[in-house]
Formats: sequence, C-alpha cells, structure tokens
Amino acid sequence: MNTAKRHPPMSPLAFASYGANAVAYVRQMRSEEAEALYPQAPALIPGLTVFVLHAADGTPLSISGSFEAAAHDADGQALETLRVH
Repeated sequence: MNTAKRHPPMSPLAFASYGANAVAYVRQMRSEEAEALYPQAPALIPGLTVFVLHAADGTPLSISGSFEAAAHDADGQALETLRVH
C-alpha cells in the first residue's frame, strides 16, 4: 500500500510561471529562426548562430552571439542559467 501523500498537479499557468524570477534558459538557433520567432527583435545578419536567453516562462530576454554572453546577461538579472539543446 502506497501511503505517500500526493499533491495535485500544477496547472499549466502555474507551471509556466514556476521559477520565472529565478531561472532562465538559453536556446541556440539560427538568426533567421530568431527573427521569425521574435519579430520585435532587432534585425539580425542572416546565417548567424545566435543564443536567445529566455525567462522560465519562455519570454525572450536577450539575443547574443555566444552562450557565455547570454549567461552573462542572465547573471546581470540574478537568474540561474540552463542550456536547452
């Protein structure tokens, strides 16, 4: 008999905001993909590899030319950085 107490699952909204002020992730992509996903971003040179820093809820925070630069942006905002492959 399993007597462990079960917690109700998190709602999608609660899960999306979980860690929003503490965790960020960096996703590597082509500059064309970044422009298509984030039309509000400044124009990028086609064919570049860029690193997009996202808040835990997926909100883009910055676009950089290296993982290290994106992680530095996160450090400046006191966010723990994770890398998404």
